Amino acid sequence: MSAQQNEHLARSLKNRHIQMIALGGAIGTGLFYGSAASIKLVGPGIIVSYIIGGAIMYLIMRMLGEMSAEEPVAGAFSHFAYKYWGQFPGFLAGWNYWFLYILVSMAELTVVGIYIAYWFPDFPAWATSLIVLLVITGLNLVNVKFYGELEFWLALIKIVAVIGMIVLGLALIFLGLGGAATGFSNLWAHGGFFPNGGWGLLLSLVVIMFSFGGTELIGITAGEADDPRKSVPQAIRQVMWRILIFYIGALTVMMIIFPWDQVGMEGSPFVTIFSKLGIKSAAAILNFVVLSAAVSVYNSGIYSNGRMLYSLAEQGNAPKIFMKLGGNKVPIVAILFSSACTLMAVVVNYLIPEGAFMQVMAVATTAATITWVMIVLVHRKFRLAHLDKVDTLAFAAPFFPYVNYLCIGFMVLLIILMTQLDSTKNAVYVLPVWLVILYAGFKIKQKSRPDGADSLQLQQGNINPSK
Repeated sequence: MSAQQNEHLARSLKNRHIQMIALGGAIGTGLFYGSAASIKLVGPGIIVSYIIGGAIMYLIMRMLGEMSAEEPVAGAFSHFAYKYWGQFPGFLAGWNYWFLYILVSMAELTVVGIYIAYWFPDFPAWATSLIVLLVITGLNLVNVKFYGELEFWLALIKIVAVIGMIVLGLALIFLGLGGAATGFSNLWAHGGFFPNGGWGLLLSLVVIMFSFGGTELIGITAGEADDPRKSVPQAIRQVMWRILIFYIGALTVMMIIFPWDQVGMEGSPFVTIFSKLGIKSAAAILNFVVLSAAVSVYNSGIYSNGRMLYSLAEQGNAPKIFMKLGGNKVPIVAILFSSACTLMAVVVNYLIPEGAFMQVMAVATTAATITWVMIVLVHRKFRLAHLDKVDTLAFAAPFFPYVNYLCIGFMVLLIILMTQLDSTKNAVYVLPVWLVILYAGFKIKQKSRPDGADSLQLQQGNINPSK
């Protein structure tokens, strides 16, 4: 049943769609706004922070890519956790990721109204959020290719904006546009390259890792890629080095142009680049970019949540109605339910106090850490189950199992570091509560479905993964 249902998902996402989906998920508020907070922690050393974070995420994506290229299914790591580890890991992986993107989607839906208010201050924010919700949900229901095309263009806007910032920054540095040419001394003239020492470097990792969240969407798209054994590896290779170039390139230029200890004092760091060039519409340009970024992330959230609910229903961990496919072979009920949950953002926006947005993002980061840990642990079990065909794997991750241990150690360190920042420590305390809630839900599910027929089929590997 699982194999047949998975084959019913439309395979119409091209390599360019998959690449832009991952890029769109990773290049967003973490770069456009979050960079100011991380720069204050580590100074010009933010360049090294992103190299470290990018390297860790590349290793994790290689693990996910190995599994997704070999068994391209909807739900990705939730499916692998269920099949190669057990019922509760599969339950935890799927629902945690669904919850993660519900949080992210709610946050993005909330800020969309704020961005639109820049041009139309009298237009109700709740109405803006509702319009975006209806339009994006509708596009996701029409056809998966519509989703891919929308995400392609939304992500392209962000990428062009970052490239433009880098080019304009280089013009400032070497040509002196808008004044005298900028020297490189800002990299060390204000307290050194690491003004806050090694501790500042470590703390900055907490903030920058949020920026890399979304790259795991590559695994989610594998179930609908037209040639996953080729497109998934290619997308992972190309996406990771492009992300590093965009982040490191943009931030290096920024650190050279402007003293790090003044970043964030005069608005967004990237507005500064435009302002130094004398562009009066800098704020409007950036507002358009961050608006497209928010819509892009919401678009990715609706897509991934629909596929994750489909996979959970396939496993028997969610009502079977979420497996219902529309005429265009998309999980229509799962998409509508996820969209309805994000509608709560409009209500929450009026109920939660100021500053709750960052608290929600901190909880989302914690949930993302759970996802990354699950990918690493499940990959180890996946590889052990396929030791007899390591040489034939389409996209084998390197240096197994040592990189698995390295990544797990990094994630443990990340959680410890989160307890040292006021803006993230509360999210760490929520972590065990969330895990208990998930376990309680799993036990309730077991009691309500004692036969567990579908779950046992998946767990025992009675699946013929789609080719």
